[in-house]
Amino acid sequence: MRIVTYNINGIRAALKKGLAEWAADTNIDVLCLQETKATADQVDLSELEAAGFAHAAWHSCERKKGYSGVLTLSKTAPDLVETKIGIEDYDVEGRIVRTDFGDLTIFNCYFPNGGQGEERQNFKYRFLDDFLAYIVELKKTRPNILVVGDYNIAHQEIDLHAPKRNEKTSGFLPAEREWMTKWFAETDFIDTFRELYPETAAYSWWSYRANARANDKGWRIDYQSISREMKEQVKEVVHLKDAMHSDHCPLLLELG
Repeated sequence: MRIVTYNINGIRAALKKGLAEWAADTNIDVLCLQETKATADQVDLSELEAAGFAHAAWHSCERKKGYSGVLTLSKTAPDLVETKIGIEDYDVEGRIVRTDFGDLTIFNCYFPNGGQGEERQNFKYRFLDDFLAYIVELKKTRPNILVVGDYNIAHQEIDLHAPKRNEKTSGFLPAEREWMTKWFAETDFIDTFRELYPETAAYSWWSYRANARANDKGWRIDYQSISREMKEQVKEVVHLKDAMHSDHCPLLLELG
């Protein structure tokens, strides 16, 4: 199975930039998109359907139009689709969609961004703790879990271009980094990319300012966390940096 996670920063804009053509040319079984910024009735998915993605699981923001939103596209039908974890504050923001394929559960997630001020930073911390507790409980009955998406956190200094300059920036705050360490410890997940490439600097998001992408001055804030029991199935993880539909790049995970 080949699974791609991609923060597209607006699906309508990404489609205009050739997202469907790119997806058709890339061997993908499950395509997990974040920040769709749209509802299903606003988007024509016919080109993606023609590319083989016959099944679409949407979770759009109910609180504010044009904000957040996740969409999982797949070529085979999932056995289960869920868009809520039972906590209204998060469920209305379109942050999570779960799809089950056999014994594999995939969570496509858009974690909150705390950069808008103290209130949203505190909201982010609550989300992190609540989602962690939710996953730990779910693993008791669904041990094979993959959590992909934009976590909005760079875990270690190697995961961003200028760590010293960003020590007080949301996304690299000490408490956020500590949570990432706790995430992998308490869920017994592995960071698939870092597992394969422990000393490689690779980024998944770049600012639009100062020609950051061309100079590869970015952050690694998009992850594919998988149950340690599935470690041997992880064959490859690739940052597809040539895809230019967003300020993020897609990540491809190949499971064998």
